[in-house]
Amino acid sequence: MTNKVNILTSQGADVDRVSEALAERIRAFRQQQKLSLDTLARRAGVSKGMLVEIEKGAANPSIAILCKLSAAMGVSVADIVDVASKPGVHVIPENEILTLWTGEKGGSARLLAGTSGPDMVELWRWEMFPGERFTSPGHPQGTFELFHVEQGQLTINIDAHEFVLPKGHSAVAKTDVPHHYANETKTKVIFTMTVAELARK
Repeated sequence: MTNKVNILTSQGADVDRVSEALAERIRAFRQQQKLSLDTLARRAGVSKGMLVEIEKGAANPSIAILCKLSAAMGVSVADIVDVASKPGVHVIPENEILTLWTGEKGGSARLLAGTSGPDMVELWRWEMFPGERFTSPGHPQGTFELFHVEQGQLTINIDAHEFVLPKGHSAVAKTDVPHHYANETKTKVIFTMTVAELARK
Protein backbone atom coordinates (compact mmCIF):
# COMPACT_ATOMS: atom_id res chain seq x y z
CA MET A 1 0.00 0.00 0.00
CA THR A 2 1.08 3.54 -0.57
CA ASN A 3 1.68 6.01 2.23
CA LYS A 4 1.99 8.84 -0.28
CA VAL A 5 0.23 11.97 0.92
CA ASN A 6 1.40 14.76 -1.38
CA ILE A 7 -0.71 13.64 -4.32
CA LEU A 8 -1.97 16.82 -5.97
CA THR A 9 -0.18 15.72 -9.14
CA SER A 10 -0.79 15.61 -12.86
CA GLN A 11 -1.97 12.04 -12.33
CA GLY A 12 -5.65 12.94 -12.32
CA ALA A 13 -5.99 15.88 -9.96
CA ASP A 14 -7.15 19.22 -11.42
CA VAL A 15 -3.61 20.54 -11.15
CA ASP A 16 -3.72 23.74 -13.18
CA ARG A 17 -7.07 24.86 -11.75
CA VAL A 18 -6.06 24.00 -8.18
CA SER A 19 -2.62 25.62 -8.43
CA GLU A 20 -4.05 28.82 -9.89
CA ALA A 21 -6.84 29.03 -7.30
CA LEU A 22 -4.44 28.31 -4.44
CA ALA A 23 -1.87 30.86 -5.57
CA GLU A 24 -4.41 33.66 -5.90
CA ARG A 25 -6.54 32.93 -2.86
CA ILE A 26 -3.81 32.10 -0.35
CA ARG A 27 -1.99 35.28 -1.30
CA ALA A 28 -5.24 37.28 -1.05
CA PHE A 29 -6.17 35.84 2.37
CA ARG A 30 -2.62 36.40 3.65
CA GLN A 31 -2.59 40.03 2.46
CA GLN A 32 -6.09 40.73 3.84
CA GLN A 33 -4.83 39.62 7.24
CA LYS A 34 -1.57 41.56 6.81
CA LEU A 35 0.49 38.41 7.34
CA SER A 36 4.03 38.20 6.04
CA LEU A 37 5.23 35.04 4.33
CA ASP A 38 7.40 34.34 7.39
CA THR A 39 4.49 34.75 9.81
CA LEU A 40 2.10 32.52 7.88
CA ALA A 41 4.77 29.88 7.34
CA ARG A 42 5.55 29.85 11.07
CA ARG A 43 1.87 29.70 12.09
CA ALA A 44 1.10 26.90 9.65
CA GLY A 45 4.25 24.92 10.35
CA VAL A 46 5.33 24.85 6.69
CA SER A 47 8.54 26.14 5.17
CA LYS A 48 8.65 29.66 3.76
CA GLY A 49 10.08 28.19 0.56
CA MET A 50 7.05 25.93 0.13
CA LEU A 51 4.69 28.86 0.77
CA VAL A 52 6.49 30.99 -1.84
CA GLU A 53 6.20 28.18 -4.40
CA ILE A 54 2.48 27.74 -3.62
CA GLU A 55 1.81 31.47 -4.06
CA LYS A 56 3.66 31.40 -7.39
CA GLY A 57 1.47 28.49 -8.51
CA ALA A 58 4.58 26.33 -8.84
CA ALA A 59 3.83 23.83 -6.06
CA ASN A 60 1.01 21.35 -5.54
CA PRO A 61 0.56 21.01 -1.76
CA SER A 62 -0.95 17.99 -0.09
CA ILE A 63 -4.36 18.09 1.56
CA ALA A 64 -2.50 18.12 4.91
CA ILE A 65 -0.65 21.33 3.97
CA LEU A 66 -3.88 22.94 2.76
CA CYS A 67 -5.44 22.13 6.13
CA LYS A 68 -2.50 23.70 7.97
CA LEU A 69 -2.61 26.88 5.90
CA SER A 70 -6.38 27.26 6.16
CA ALA A 71 -6.30 26.75 9.95
CA ALA A 72 -3.47 29.27 10.31
CA MET A 73 -5.53 31.90 8.45
CA GLY A 74 -8.88 31.03 10.09
CA VAL A 75 -10.53 29.97 6.85
CA SER A 76 -11.60 26.64 5.38
CA VAL A 77 -10.00 24.55 2.65
CA ALA A 78 -13.18 25.18 0.66
CA ASP A 79 -12.56 28.94 0.97
CA ILE A 80 -9.09 28.49 -0.48
CA VAL A 81 -10.18 26.39 -3.46
CA ASP A 82 -13.26 28.62 -3.90
CA VAL A 83 -16.06 26.07 -3.57
CA ALA A 84 -17.22 27.47 -0.24
CA SER A 85 -20.87 28.19 0.40
CA LYS A 86 -22.04 31.77 0.04
CA PRO A 87 -25.02 33.31 1.91
CA GLY A 88 -28.26 31.60 0.96
CA VAL A 89 -27.75 28.83 -1.55
CA HIS A 90 -24.56 28.43 -3.55
CA VAL A 91 -24.89 25.86 -6.31
CA ILE A 92 -21.61 24.27 -7.41
CA PRO A 93 -21.72 22.93 -10.98
CA GLU A 94 -20.21 19.50 -11.57
CA ASN A 95 -17.37 20.94 -13.65
CA GLU A 96 -16.30 23.15 -10.71
CA ILE A 97 -15.98 20.27 -8.23
CA LEU A 98 -12.26 19.71 -7.78
CA THR A 99 -10.30 16.51 -7.34
CA LEU A 100 -7.80 17.18 -4.54
CA TRP A 101 -6.28 13.71 -4.19
CA THR A 102 -5.43 11.06 -6.74
CA GLY A 103 -4.27 7.58 -5.73
CA GLU A 104 -1.52 5.66 -7.47
CA LYS A 105 -4.06 3.24 -8.95
CA GLY A 106 -6.66 5.80 -10.05
CA GLY A 107 -8.55 6.52 -6.83
CA SER A 108 -9.74 10.04 -6.11
CA ALA A 109 -11.03 12.41 -3.45
CA ARG A 110 -13.35 15.21 -4.59
CA LEU A 111 -14.29 18.17 -2.40
CA LEU A 112 -18.01 18.40 -3.24
CA ALA A 113 -18.87 21.42 -1.08
CA GLY A 114 -17.72 23.28 2.00
CA THR A 115 -18.63 26.15 4.27
CA SER A 116 -16.68 29.37 4.76
CA GLY A 117 -14.76 30.57 7.77
CA PRO A 118 -13.08 28.97 10.74
CA ASP A 119 -16.13 26.82 11.60
CA MET A 120 -15.65 24.50 8.68
CA VAL A 121 -17.82 21.68 7.34
CA GLU A 122 -16.79 19.88 4.15
CA LEU A 123 -18.40 17.14 2.08
CA TRP A 124 -16.09 14.74 0.21
CA ARG A 125 -16.55 11.75 -2.10
CA TRP A 126 -13.75 9.20 -2.19
CA GLU A 127 -13.00 6.29 -4.50
CA MET A 128 -10.15 3.94 -3.60
CA PHE A 129 -8.85 1.06 -5.63
CA PRO A 130 -7.34 -2.07 -4.04
CA GLY A 131 -4.13 -1.28 -2.16
CA GLU A 132 -4.63 2.50 -1.99
CA ARG A 133 -4.27 4.44 1.23
CA PHE A 134 -4.52 8.07 2.33
CA THR A 135 -2.61 9.09 5.48
CA SER A 136 -3.09 12.22 7.60
CA PRO A 137 -1.00 13.41 10.57
CA GLY A 138 -4.15 14.71 12.27
CA HIS A 139 -6.29 17.84 11.99
CA PRO A 140 -6.76 20.69 14.52
CA GLN A 141 -8.05 19.72 17.95
CA GLY A 142 -11.73 18.79 18.01
CA THR A 143 -12.04 17.82 14.32
CA PHE A 144 -14.52 15.05 13.52
CA GLU A 145 -15.11 13.09 10.34
CA LEU A 146 -18.28 11.22 9.40
CA PHE A 147 -18.04 8.29 6.98
CA HIS A 148 -20.58 6.32 4.95
CA VAL A 149 -19.53 3.44 2.72
CA GLU A 150 -21.49 3.25 -0.54
CA GLN A 151 -19.56 0.38 -2.13
CA GLY A 152 -16.94 -2.11 -1.01
CA GLN A 153 -15.24 -2.17 2.38
CA LEU A 154 -13.25 0.67 3.96
CA THR A 155 -10.59 0.27 6.61
CA ILE A 156 -9.96 3.29 8.81
CA ASN A 157 -7.18 3.54 11.35
CA ILE A 158 -7.58 6.22 14.01
CA ASP A 159 -4.62 6.76 16.35
CA ALA A 160 -3.45 3.15 15.74
CA HIS A 161 -6.95 1.65 16.29
CA GLU A 162 -8.35 -0.11 13.22
CA PHE A 163 -12.01 -0.27 12.17
CA VAL A 164 -13.55 -2.01 9.16
CA LEU A 165 -16.66 -0.51 7.55
CA PRO A 166 -18.54 -2.74 5.06
CA LYS A 167 -20.98 -1.37 2.49
CA GLY A 168 -23.88 0.47 4.13
CA HIS A 169 -22.00 1.13 7.38
CA SER A 170 -21.27 4.59 8.80
CA ALA A 171 -18.87 5.88 11.42
CA VAL A 172 -18.00 9.03 13.34
CA ALA A 173 -14.33 9.49 14.20
CA LYS A 174 -12.31 12.11 16.04
CA THR A 175 -9.51 12.90 13.60
CA ASP A 176 -7.30 15.34 15.48
CA VAL A 177 -4.88 12.40 15.79
CA PRO A 178 -2.88 10.52 13.12
CA HIS A 179 -5.20 8.47 10.91
CA HIS A 180 -5.54 6.82 7.54
CA TYR A 181 -8.16 5.37 5.21
CA ALA A 182 -7.36 2.30 3.14
CA ASN A 183 -8.80 -0.20 0.71
CA GLU A 184 -7.43 -3.57 1.82
CA THR A 185 -9.76 -5.59 -0.40
CA LYS A 186 -9.67 -6.69 -4.04
CA THR A 187 -12.53 -4.44 -5.21
CA LYS A 188 -13.07 -0.66 -5.38
CA VAL A 189 -14.44 1.16 -2.36
CA ILE A 190 -16.56 4.32 -2.59
CA PHE A 191 -17.39 6.40 0.47
CA THR A 192 -18.61 9.85 1.41
CA MET A 193 -16.98 11.80 4.21
CA THR A 194 -18.01 14.93 6.06
CA VAL A 195 -15.33 16.86 7.93
CA ALA A 196 -16.36 19.12 10.82
CA GLU A 197 -13.63 21.40 12.15
CA LEU A 198 -15.00 23.87 14.69
CA ALA A 199 -12.91 26.82 15.82
CA ARG A 200 -11.79 26.63 19.40
CA LYS A 201 -13.34 29.32 21.57
